[in-house]
Amino acid sequence: MTRANLHLFLHFLVPLAVALVFFRARWQRAAAVMIATMAVDLDHLFAVPLYDPDRCSINTHPLHTPVPIALYVVLALHPRTRLVGFGLVLHMALDSADCWQMGKGWLGGG
Repeated sequence: MTRANLHLFLHFLVPLAVALVFFRARWQRAAAVMIATMAVDLDHLFAVPLYDPDRCSINTHPLHTPVPIALYVVLALHPRTRLVGFGLVLHMALDSADCWQMGKGWLGGG
């Protein structure tokens, strides 16, 4: 499995695991909401080229920069937006790990 395929797979597996462990009573809804936060990747549509498997998303795409990431953390702290916030924070953490695996550092700086 390539790094890019593993990265995509983890965007489904990690939210599912978090839902099963921390939101057991409503794990299906929790997993669905957190997986739906992958829509944050719509900001990739503004990139040229559209897809580059060796591009670090962090600090490259508008919704993957420090200000939105701070907002995602705030969303995770409030009960009404917790699932969306957790999903977005997990997404950014996985993207940061992908940047690190590419040798570009946790924040995409290189």
